Amino acid sequence: MSKYYFSFGQTHTHKINGVLLHPDVLLEVDAESEGEARERVFASEIGDKFFTSYSEERLKQLGEKAEFFSYFPEGVVRVEGLS
Repeated sequence: MSKYYFSFGQTHTHKINGVLLHPDVLLEVDAESEGEARERVFASEIGDKFFTSYSEERLKQLGEKAEFFSYFPEGVVRVEGLS
């Protein structure tokens, strides 16, 4: 299982299983592939209302740039049933 991360645009706010998803967080999803992770997010209440997805490898590359994680000041969250 690999980890994939989803970010949310300024107008994308969701509350799922008590977890608030919004532009200041990254949603972590465990899946066999990025395609599977995206399918699971599309099938959830989120639908197509997210900005983009990142593989764990890509997130590590971006994280080397200090400013990248400043865009997500509330960090990484997990949602029961998606994570």
